[in-house]
Amino acid sequence: MMIIPRDKEIYAFEVDDVLFPKRDYLLQVYYLFANFTEYTEGKSLSKSMVDFMKQTYEREGETVVLDETINHFQLPESYRENFERLKANAHLPLKLILKDDFKALAKELMDSGKRIVLLTDGNPIEQLNKLKHIEWGELDELKKQLRVYFVQELLFRNIKPNAYIAEEFGIGTDEVYPVNHLEN
Repeated sequence: MMIIPRDKEIYAFEVDDVLFPKRDYLLQVYYLFANFTEYTEGKSLSKSMVDFMKQTYEREGETVVLDETINHFQLPESYRENFERLKANAHLPLKLILKDDFKALAKELMDSGKRIVLLTDGNPIEQLNKLKHIEWGELDELKKQLRVYFVQELLFRNIKPNAYIAEEFGIGTDEVYPVNHLEN
């Protein structure tokens, strides 16, 4: 179990790599994109494209996958917009599974009367889409009461995220604890 203070009122969790591995979402997006490309191009390239995208992701990270894929498969630049739209709005074939350490921590916090919110720094449309595809299971009650806050939207409005959450709940800023990663 992750070592975090247990004396705060609100725990603000990031979505990616905290609730579930972001990799699980991206690999499904790569699969969908490869199938879309195969259908559009009329060429049998889905499996090789998925393999290429996965290997590129694991070797070089998310930020270069699309550029490398477009170059490697000699795709028109117009595929970039299709990929970004798909990444934000994908209807995933498989549910996203919550990490065991998050589930245990969330249950412990809920059982002790603490509140949990999501404070995420990603694209709001994409982050909400990810939440739709999570298999909440025994945390279904948490899902029903979750509030989601978007870091970039708050910062754009010159609002400090923790201060905003604290004000929303009528508590001091020091009572909001951000959880941006989980590690034992």
